[in-house]
This record gives sequence, structure tokens and C-alpha cells, in this order.
Amino acid sequence: MSGPEYGRAFALWRAAAPAWQDYTHHAFVEGLGRGDLPRANFLHYLRQDYVFLIHFARAWALAAAKADTLAELQAASATVQALVHVEMPLHVQICADAGIDAAMLEATEEAPANLAYTRYVLEAGYSGDFLDLLAALAPCVLGYGEIGARLAGRGGAYADWIETYGGPEYQALCRDVGALIDGALLHRLGPDWAGMPRFARLTQRFATATRLEAGFWQMGLDGA
Repeated sequence: MSGPEYGRAFALWRAAAPAWQDYTHHAFVEGLGRGDLPRANFLHYLRQDYVFLIHFARAWALAAAKADTLAELQAASATVQALVHVEMPLHVQICADAGIDAAMLEATEEAPANLAYTRYVLEAGYSGDFLDLLAALAPCVLGYGEIGARLAGRGGAYADWIETYGGPEYQALCRDVGALIDGALLHRLGPDWAGMPRFARLTQRFATATRLEAGFWQMGLDGA
């Protein structure tokens, strides 16, 4: 099962995550690609994802605080910038076009699947280190990149959403995050990181976060 070139660790994690196919080819995702996902389901997802991104940005800010090097600090802070100034404004605009203003977005009550995922990621950062955070964060950043790249150019009702994640800016971010992960592993574990028990534990963390991502899509289908 080949995928985009987002680094060595991502390729290994992706291949070892049983739920990766369920996540990246979920019925919700396929509906986005075809353009026939019901609008109510999309808006329900979008409101939840707006809340999710607030916590996700906090997690990346925590990664910046736990960085060892200037390069790690720069990469983590750049990701916060992309989340807060690219992804979240897209959510605000799409919801505003549908009559959901910023105040309504801010008042969105978190669904259980949202709580489970965001708190899992934050807990990884609070109880773990920079590597734990990256393993928990990676399925979202890189999975959306893979989905966007696969669906790019299809047009349809959700072309703006697809273009955000399939476009060159987000794809460059994914490559940067993949390089950040590989560099962080090399820096902390040495050149043989892929064979170490610590990497196996990080692989499990990535797999858990992937399952929670699939659950987030299912929430989008079930919740509207």
C-alpha cells in the first residue's frame, strides 16, 4: 500500500497502523471526493473540527515548548501558524456561508469522539515527550495530506476543502512535518531508531491516534 513521500517514519507507521485504510478511505472521505456527502453532515463535522483544531493548535504549541532544537521549534510554531491562520479561517468562511457565524462555532459542544481524540493527543504531550506528541499528531496532519493529494482535482461541492489539503502549501507542510519526525528520531534515538523498542511504542501511539481519526469521520456521518 504505497503512499505519499512524507518521510521514513511516516511510511513505517502508516504500514503498521491497521486502521489506516479505514481512516483515509472512510465513507465520509469518499463522499467528500464524490461531492455527494450531505451538507448537514459536512457542517456538523466542520463545527466539530473547528473545536478540534483549537486543541490541536495547543498540542503543537506544546510541541514547540518541548522542542530540543531551534529547527524543531520553528517547525512546530509554523504548524501552529498554518492551523490558526489557514485551516481555521477556512472553517469560519464555509460555516458563515451556511449561516453559522463565528459565535455559533465557538459555542459548539464537543462530541465524545472529539473529546476522546483531542484529549488523547494532549495527554501524549503532557505525560510524554516531543516524540510522543509527534506520533499522536502525525495521523491528522499527514493523513489529511494523503487524502487531499488523492482527491485533488476532483472538483464538486467540496472542492475548496479538498484543495486546502491537496494544494501545494499543505503538501509542503506535510513534507516538512515528515522531515521533522525523522530528524527528531535521529536526534534522540540515533541512526538505528527504526529497530528500537521506543519506536515500536511510538508506532502503537500512531496506530491509536489513527483509530481515533477514523472515529472522527464516523462522528461526521452519525452526528448530523
